[in-house]
Amino acid sequence: MEKTTQIYGIRAIIEAVKANEEIDKVFIQKGLKGDLIKDLERILRQNDITAAYVPIEKLNRLTKNNHQGAVANISPISFVSLENLVTNAASKETPALFLLLDQLSDVRNFGAIIRTAECTGVDGIIIQKKGAAPVTADTIKTSAGAAFKVPIAKVDHLKDAVFYLQASGIKIVSATEKAKQSVYDISFTESIGIVMGSEDRGITPSIIKASDFTAKIPLKGEIASLNVSVACAVFLYESVRQRLG
Repeated sequence: MEKTTQIYGIRAIIEAVKANEEIDKVFIQKGLKGDLIKDLERILRQNDITAAYVPIEKLNRLTKNNHQGAVANISPISFVSLENLVTNAASKETPALFLLLDQLSDVRNFGAIIRTAECTGVDGIIIQKKGAAPVTADTIKTSAGAAFKVPIAKVDHLKDAVFYLQASGIKIVSATEKAKQSVYDISFTESIGIVMGSEDRGITPSIIKASDFTAKIPLKGEIASLNVSVACAVFLYESVRQRLG
């Protein structure tokens, strides 16, 4: 059952945080003063929740209700821990398959990737708490409901997740056009995590450096790159092809 994806009002947001709601992001009116807004800012910092300071016009577009200078996006899904993702994957007979999304920002791309992930048997998706596309109603719709089926973990730093997976015996391959190897030269028959980068910046250099492999998709046309959701599908279906043997 999809939960509400928005709450408004400073006190309501504070109580939602205290109730451990899955809050993706909070929008706060620029220049807002007072003890109540300080309380909100403090509890957001304590719970590592991202806040964006925006003009009042932005808040008015987000909701027609009396927002009192603050609106929060609530995730319609529950997230899981990285540790549980790895443990659950290890209990299966098939090699683990994970997706790591490095600050992907478009919710529809995110939804399309989740849909493909569900169709290809991905054990879990890992995103960063800050800078990643939120799971919104548009994400759910684009995923065709797959967002309720594929476990998603949020981590403080994606590079730490890379190290954790590697320590758990999972190889990491980063998808980058700068790679020398083709995606078709990589073995996906063992436990592996695939890193896909953001739409505009690609994968963070430090994550590429920490990866076991890098791979690119051969392109025959004049366009330099594929949409990230399409590129992700190429990598995932190559893993399916190899695992089907």
